[in-house]
Amino acid sequence: MPRATPPPGSFLPLTPVVFEILLSLAAGPRHGYSIMQEVETRSRGAVRLRAGSLYRALARLLDDAIVEELDGRPAADLDDERRRYYRLTRLGQRVAAAESRRLVRQIGVARSRRLLRQEDEG
Repeated sequence: MPRATPPPGSFLPLTPVVFEILLSLAAGPRHGYSIMQEVETRSRGAVRLRAGSLYRALARLLDDAIVEELDGRPAADLDDERRRYYRLTRLGQRVAAAESRRLVRQIGVARSRRLLRQEDEG
């Protein structure tokens, strides 16, 4: 009998590292080093994932079926056959969306309590 899929909310809140990985994979399949580079670039250097943290988090995400490893490699990447590529599963997409909604609600509360102004967000 197949294992029941847990609801996305059961994984929340996500750690910052996990959410960064899911945000990176939301753009499409990536290998580990590419995930680290994308996160650092997107955050303008404010977030730097370390290899150990990244691969521990990916192992948990694989176990939870939030991320899956691709069998092959994208045709555009022919330079290193050792690279492993990962992508979000359908559950992973739902978890990332649920975390995004949770964070938007928190930002709304911060605004309502005058902890955050519009100009603080840019």
